[in-house]
Amino acid sequence: MADIIRINENTWRIEDGQVRFYLLEGSERAALIDTGMDTPNAREIAESLTELPIILINTHADPDHISGNKAFEEFYMSPKEEENYREQHGTGNLIPVVEGDEIELGNRLLTIIDIPGHTPGSIAILDEKNRVLISGDTIQDGNIFMFGKYRNITEYINSLIHLKEFAGLFDEIYPMHGSFPVKPELIDKLLEGAKDIKYGRAAGTEISLFGNTVCHYKFSYASFLGETV
Repeated sequence: MADIIRINENTWRIEDGQVRFYLLEGSERAALIDTGMDTPNAREIAESLTELPIILINTHADPDHISGNKAFEEFYMSPKEEENYREQHGTGNLIPVVEGDEIELGNRLLTIIDIPGHTPGSIAILDEKNRVLISGDTIQDGNIFMFGKYRNITEYINSLIHLKEFAGLFDEIYPMHGSFPVKPELIDKLLEGAKDIKYGRAAGTEISLFGNTVCHYKFSYASFLGETV
């Protein structure tokens, strides 16, 4: 059963095992950001927290972020993520969002930032009024999956560099895994670690995960799970 934690008067996080998602309320409507791993009732949870109309925005289409999507006829997502989404048997009408698009909730403007790498269509959502960045799986201090189809370490590095361009607009990062919240300084640490992996400077350990043999790169601030060499 999901745990509901109120962050402030108009923001909630819903903890669904090892993943979380968020509800952001404006004056006119609310946005559910992802629908978790084991919460087909994600919409019902959101409706229990707000009386406003609810839209859905997905940071990406990995299965631990879309378990409640079927309750929505439409959702906002990067079009570069649709192939991944449909492979997970995702339903509904995808409303495409790209870098710079804005979604107004009513006195609460959300801005889309493209951050491919973890998946081709991963996005971050900037809630500038509250000085918060919702980062999907790209920024976190847990295990960052960088193995298998759709992962690209070079794009991931470039996305971290790109996020640094927005550093003056947020004070906290709300990730979907790991600790909550994390600080913007984590971006630089993840960038250093990802570069060390790409250029062979990091030592990893082979482990078995979900039937895959992957390389576990453990740093003091986070871990990466990447392809074996």
